[in-house]
Amino acid sequence: MKHYLDTAEKAARAAGELLRQNFQRPLRVNSAHAHDIKLEIDVQAQELIAKLLLEEFPGHALYGEEGIVGDQSSEHQWVVDPLDGTVNYFYGIPHFCVSIALRVGSEIMVGVIYDPVREEMWSGQKGAVPKLNGQPFHVSERADLAEAVISVGLAKTGETINANLPLLQEMIHRVRKCRVLGSAALDLAYVACGRFDAYIEQGISLWDIAAGWLLVENAGGRVDLRPREDMKGKYRIVASNGVIDLKL
Repeated sequence: MKHYLDTAEKAARAAGELLRQNFQRPLRVNSAHAHDIKLEIDVQAQELIAKLLLEEFPGHALYGEEGIVGDQSSEHQWVVDPLDGTVNYFYGIPHFCVSIALRVGSEIMVGVIYDPVREEMWSGQKGAVPKLNGQPFHVSERADLAEAVISVGLAKTGETINANLPLLQEMIHRVRKCRVLGSAALDLAYVACGRFDAYIEQGISLWDIAAGWLLVENAGGRVDLRPREDMKGKYRIVASNGVIDLKL
């Protein structure tokens, strides 16, 4: 797995550098919706990641937010979000990241999340202690909900926003603080290294959470991930340190 992990880190850093160089510069919008924006830089970042990964592993597939490439019959599939936090990026908010995971069959085996602004790289492989910039990390040990900081994602559709708002309202009264920061991958990275105690989202895509899922579990946490039957390709996720009782 080390070769896969090293290549994923290299690709994440390259895409992160592209994003950093273009941050707070004029950006080309490919499409805009009520609660989301698609930028040309998203596509460029994914193309760069795909080039680096598939040059190294030409028999692999890539499944990303900006499309699929490679041999889709391959057992090895890279799951990529080239820019998680696009709206933040577009508005000049320095909270976004690159997320890359490797799925072999049905299992996530490698995951990296890279924040190019803070130059933080979370990385891990299945069964091994994950690392942040080379240093091992672990989920928090907080068990008291009143002391917890949690993130509640609001997603992009009216349906998921309406599903999450009551949960957000309830949690605000029960925890120390709720956060809505706009990057699912970073939310999971923050749970994994103990900055957050939990992350909850009602409608999220696999590329947003694949790498973070592995990192949270490897860091001693728990992830409950369930497909939404009413929304193709979307999942409900509750990720936590594994000891806190969210009473959901």
